[in-house]
Parts: sequence; structure tokens; C-alpha cells
Amino acid sequence: MTRIPADRIRQIEARRDELQALMATGDLPGDRFVAVSKEYAEIEPVAAAAGEVRRLRQEAESLSFMSQDGDAELRAMALDELRANEAALMAADRALALALLPRDVADERAAMLEIRAGTGGDEAALFAGDLMRMYQRYADRQGWKVELISASDSDAGGYKEVVASVAGKGVFAKLKFESGVHRVQRVPVTESGGRIHTSAATVAVLPEAEEVDVDIQDKDLKIDIYRASGAGGQHVNTTDSAIRITHLPTGLVVIQQDERSQHKNKAKALKVLRTRLYEAERERLASERAGARKSMVGSGDRSERIRTYNFPQGRVTDHRINLTLHRLPEILMGEMDELIDALIAEDEAERLATLDG
Repeated sequence: MTRIPADRIRQIEARRDELQALMATGDLPGDRFVAVSKEYAEIEPVAAAAGEVRRLRQEAESLSFMSQDGDAELRAMALDELRANEAALMAADRALALALLPRDVADERAAMLEIRAGTGGDEAALFAGDLMRMYQRYADRQGWKVELISASDSDAGGYKEVVASVAGKGVFAKLKFESGVHRVQRVPVTESGGRIHTSAATVAVLPEAEEVDVDIQDKDLKIDIYRASGAGGQHVNTTDSAIRITHLPTGLVVIQQDERSQHKNKAKALKVLRTRLYEAERERLASERAGARKSMVGSGDRSERIRTYNFPQGRVTDHRINLTLHRLPEILMGEMDELIDALIAEDEAERLATLDG
């Protein structure tokens, strides 16, 4: 376990106190006060963790001294408390090390969730629908808001493709390890022989960009407006409201036709385009970093098979961390905390190991 030096702990607490004093003066101009407040909000939890480590270390020194006392009863009591202190100090050291790890600036952002049916035909589309409902239920449990951006329905049910925006606190931090190929093994309702079929769907989770992140110039866009097509009924527009936006510098194309309003379709298409451009820039920067680490829990590569949902055995297996949970029905109902927490913990452990190395 990484042991944070005492000098570093003093620096953290000193900076926290300095920022606190600055805010208390009342003399800071508006923009400076905002910057100082933001830094204080970031460092205060780290300083609190550092303070706990310092307190436990001081306590350990006192207990160690007491454990050498001539009084047998006092010595035994001190040794018992010292063992408890060691466990608490180990946990506090780890908490501080985690707090000091570089944070993904996108962690607190909303996310764009994209699910596409892969191999398996109609069964893959049904599975894509199952995954979308699973994430919707998980989002509901977290108090997040899910907005459907676009959906391409399958004739047999489910989705050929579905894109949704998920907004709330810490969305990307919790969903970012969901990117990859999800595989399902089950007996389709159309299968008379009872044979198990395997099909797949691809999930991509992208941090949503804000307008300040990506500067999109009008001159870089080619916008085509046309009449939406669909399976009939409510899916067919009688006006030219469908939008296709081509980002000329990159060649990225976004099509949006789910809304009857041309303006709403354009707004949604620009939101998707901005998010994809932001993600492309994130990937470019990550690949440029010398010795960029590929996390044990996966690189987010959409072609990587990450998880299998086995219906006959009622189990879900995440292949990246060799975790199998025999709780398939509950997980599909949105009870994903155990799975997601395990992925986050594995990522933290890998990052701490990198820090130690």
C-alpha cells in the first residue's frame, strides 16, 4: 500500500487552510472567488482524508509507547487498540491515495449511451432492448434522467440501434466500463428444439460534451433536410423534418429523425455530434500520452467482449475481472451496483498498483 509522506499531508492541509483564508477575506473579485471556491471544493475532501491519516499515525505512536509500559493490563489494552489502529490506518492510507489519484475530468458528466444489435439477428435486437431497459432501471435507481435521442426498432421487438442521453451526478464514472460487446446465451422463443443460441449487442458509453468543449463552426457543417422514413403510422413524418449533419473536417455523419420538429431533430443531432467529436479528442490525447496505461477492466474498446448473460444458468459473468454473479434476473431489473462497484474497485486497485510501481 502506498504510504503518503508526512510532508505531502502537511502541504495538502496547508493549501486547504490557505484557500479557506482567501475566501474568508471577502476581497476576491468574482471570477477569482469562483476559481478559489472550486479548488477548495476539490481539495477539502483530500485534506480531510489527509487529516485522518495524520491523526491515526499520531495515535499509533502513542499506543506504541503505551504498549511498552510496565503495567501488564495497560500494555494488553494498548496492543489491542494498536491492532485496531493498524487496520484503520491501512484503510485511511488507501482512501487518501485514491483521493490523490488523477481524476478523469469526464467522470461527473452526463453520458451518451449507444446500444447496437450485433450478431444474432432478431434475438440480438431483443437483447439490445433488454440492455436498454436494464440501464433505464439502473438510472431510475440512481435518480438519473434518461432521454431517448434516437431508436431504430426491430420488426420482432427490441432495437437494431438505440441512443439515449443519461444525465445526473457521476453518470460517466459509473457507466464508463459498460462499453464493449455484451453477449447473451438463451433459448429464443422461436426455438422449438430448446437449443441455446448466442447473440450479442455492442454498448458504447461516451461522456457528453458541453458547448465550451467543442467549438463547431457553421462553415464546417453540411446540413441536409429531408422527409423522415419509418415503418408506418407515427414513425412517418408528413413534413421535411429529418436532419443529416455531416462534419466536413472529420467526415462524421449524424442522422436524426425521431422528432416531428426539424429544430428538435437538429438540436439532438448536434448534441450527438458534439459528444462524438469530444470523445474522438479524448481518445487522441490518451493515445498520445507516453506509456498510456490500459486498464485491467478494459480499454473501452467497442470490439472487446466484456460480459456474458447466461439465461439457462441465471448468471452474469464479467470477463475482465473474472466475476460471476448468479443474479441475472435482478441485474436485468437494474440491480447493477455489485457489478459496477466491482469494476470501479478493480480499476482503482490497478491505478494504485501503477502508483506504487
